[in-house]
Amino acid sequence: MPLHEHRITPADLIPDAEYARQRAERRAALLPVKRLRRVSLGPYCTVIFESYETMLFQVQEMLLTEKGGAAQIPDELAAYNPLIPNGDELVATVMFEIDEPVRRTAALGRLGGVEDCFFLQFGADFRSPGVPEQEDNVERTREDGKTSAVHFLRFPLAGAQKTVFRDPAVTIAVGCDHEHYAHMAMLSPASRAELARDLS
Repeated sequence: MPLHEHRITPADLIPDAEYARQRAERRAALLPVKRLRRVSLGPYCTVIFESYETMLFQVQEMLLTEKGGAAQIPDELAAYNPLIPNGDELVATVMFEIDEPVRRTAALGRLGGVEDCFFLQFGADFRSPGVPEQEDNVERTREDGKTSAVHFLRFPLAGAQKTVFRDPAVTIAVGCDHEHYAHMAMLSPASRAELARDLS
């Protein structure tokens, strides 16, 4: 199936009882893949590049924990299918993870607009900016300047950029250039090989 058509359908899902029996095994199988897709960016930001497999796991988890049955499925597919890359992009969940509530509130209060500051860096010369997910009635940065702890970003990649992404001679990094959170992290060869599966 072409990547742009690769979406979760009700036929891909298994009943909750069967999933509960398989849950530990499925989680263990997915863990090495998720490690390759998880990039630490600075002291408390994590960038997780999503895929069909990670989103299928998430949908099954939501159905198991919330127990909404068949009536829940359309909402879950509507929420998670848009986070599956279409062959011309990478899609990431970005999380700011600070356990202590007072520090978390203070940090997020200084990061207004951070969702517009992420990028992929190709070598020294080219950047592909991240595009925040546009969701109706969802405000990622409030009027008072406080940002959300979770953001969803797309990194569109044209044909030439996909070729460069696969070129081991070119370094690739994910970064953020917000004035209060300027950090970059290199993608390892293993992570790049895994993420290249998202590109047609």
